[in-house]
Amino acid sequence: MEMKDSGSVVLTAYHPHSPARIPGVEQGFVQDIPHSHSPASRKSLSRCRRVNRMLSNESVPPAFSRSNSQASVDSTSMEDFWCEVESIKESREDGSEEAMLSEFKPADEGELEAEWLQDVGLSTLISGAEEEDGQALLSTLTRTQAAAVQKRYNTYTQTLRKKNKHTVRDVRDIFGTSDSSPTFETVPVSPVSPNGIQLPGQKPVWKSVSSKSCLDCGIDKGSPSITEELSYDVSFSESITVLPKTQEWPKNQRFKKEDSALPKFVVRRSRLGLTEVGDLSPEDMKKIRYLSLLELTAFYDALGVELKRNRAERVRGRENGLFGVPLAVLLENDQKKVPGVKVPLIFQKLLLKLEETGLETEGILRVPGSASRVKNLHQELEAKFYEDTFDWDQVRNNDAAGLLKMFIRELPSPLFTVEYLPAFITLVEKISKIKLQLQALHLLIMLMPEANRDTAKAFLQFLKKVVANEGKNKMNLWNVSMIVAPNLFIYKGKRANQQEMQAAATTAHIVRLLIRYQDILWTVPSFLISQVRKMNEAAMNSKRQLMFDKGVRKLLRRKTMERERPERPESDIPEGVIRVYAPLHSKVSMAIQLNGQTKAKDILARFHCENSHGSSQNVRGQIQSLHEIGGNIGQHCLDPEAFMLDVYRANPHAEWVIKPKAT
Repeated sequence: MEMKDSGSVVLTAYHPHSPARIPGVEQGFVQDIPHSHSPASRKSLSRCRRVNRMLSNESVPPAFSRSNSQASVDSTSMEDFWCEVESIKESREDGSEEAMLSEFKPADEGELEAEWLQDVGLSTLISGAEEEDGQALLSTLTRTQAAAVQKRYNTYTQTLRKKNKHTVRDVRDIFGTSDSSPTFETVPVSPVSPNGIQLPGQKPVWKSVSSKSCLDCGIDKGSPSITEELSYDVSFSESITVLPKTQEWPKNQRFKKEDSALPKFVVRRSRLGLTEVGDLSPEDMKKIRYLSLLELTAFYDALGVELKRNRAERVRGRENGLFGVPLAVLLENDQKKVPGVKVPLIFQKLLLKLEETGLETEGILRVPGSASRVKNLHQELEAKFYEDTFDWDQVRNNDAAGLLKMFIRELPSPLFTVEYLPAFITLVEKISKIKLQLQALHLLIMLMPEANRDTAKAFLQFLKKVVANEGKNKMNLWNVSMIVAPNLFIYKGKRANQQEMQAAATTAHIVRLLIRYQDILWTVPSFLISQVRKMNEAAMNSKRQLMFDKGVRKLLRRKTMERERPERPESDIPEGVIRVYAPLHSKVSMAIQLNGQTKAKDILARFHCENSHGSSQNVRGQIQSLHEIGGNIGQHCLDPEAFMLDVYRANPHAEWVIKPKAT
């Protein structure tokens, strides 16, 4: 059977098999499309049904062997997905969406490894320069992370030698090893204590816990009663004690459509508390990105899975307007109007419109709006949005949903970035356990650029609200995931083939994980924060050493000053006492004695009590948070449940400031 050209959209990854039938999720859970659709909608429906029939045609021979962790679903149960693909195609055929493409350039293995070393902040290994940040990063690596760096650096140097290029550093000079290609056995390591020091002889404890002291991903009734705890004290790659063997993975893995099929996970708060993405300074989040790519690579290596990346060379996008503008450019323009905004204003307004009037609309996101109305609204928004003259009351809910999906599709670079889309697909196709999938997904979220991550978070929070109104809008978690997946995981400019279209169930499952576990995914793992602290300490020690090495005169002068300085205690403040500053309050500072039970919220409550009458009404109306600033961290907004004596011991040289939390 011939497959009709599906136009100009394609899934970014493919399934390695073209099955005779796609078994899996039970039929009958997709909502029926109302019979009152327009002729164009009926045409789209018939075309997507033809795609389904083609995919389930028994005459199609399998072109590739099935992956053992291959996800599968029944073709008729994916009807919403294919109808959405057809809707996207038709919107581009009628010219309502412009084709702005990412251009790809092939690269050899050595170039890819060189890019990887640069992306993890280790360009010093390529340039040979003694950069402080690179040296500090190398000093904090776990065993599996060091093995990942060593493996990529070996590949890079071998490629350069083959090309007869300049002399490169030997890996033994970097890691101090006796052999250029040693093997590392992945074994569990001791958990990290609150002050970042590993405790000997202890192993992570996994047990069912209550949600009172945990970050709990809520789940519907009928879900599994057993709750599994996620540990952030030890890096994910170091906690893999046994390498999964491919032949032992479950064959013909299938996705179950019921929300209750997903396990319930909680993250127990350490005594240092939990840290959200926005709680750290941009400088420290940049280091989190370096470490996340390192850890993701080590994690995939430990599982025996190849971490595939795309190489996007150039993105053609508009420099002004609303749709088809790179996120960074759009935010730069928006910040001229609203300083500090982190999510594009047009995206926020579309979400707000749908949250106010569309959450209870039956088939919201699934039932398409009028193509002509959406096109006219698109043009009107481009002309009137920044002038504040656009009439939002005229926008119907389904049309607003269409504009929202159009905005995501029209981004010149995908929301989840071109580079790592293959890694998103791989985490489902090659990793069988949902817990391991979640850990890989967690690191991928930490890797995302700030603008992409903030926009994705706003979108997923909206989708969670849609699912919460399932009783009225008839859109459950799987329905929403199927509709959203093709908008997130397709790109333009290439013909869709049969193998690539088999990724439908995979991408829908990824979206389902993103929606269900978003509260966990936007929490920064504590082992990464511990590594950031060590990086900052190493950088500070390096700077101190550099100051001493500048000249004998300065060194002698410093020693002379130290001899002449009167003796005094190491600190003016007694052990266990911190001075907290609150510049916006009437009482701007207070010395507080810490004990083992003092929490950040207790300090906030004390300041609130002391300043309840003196502070301005504006200050009392703001949400105040306690911040850890300086020392071995840039800036850290503390969890109200954090035990302050443990935080103090982890960073004894920090300053403690009460101020509004950045939003």
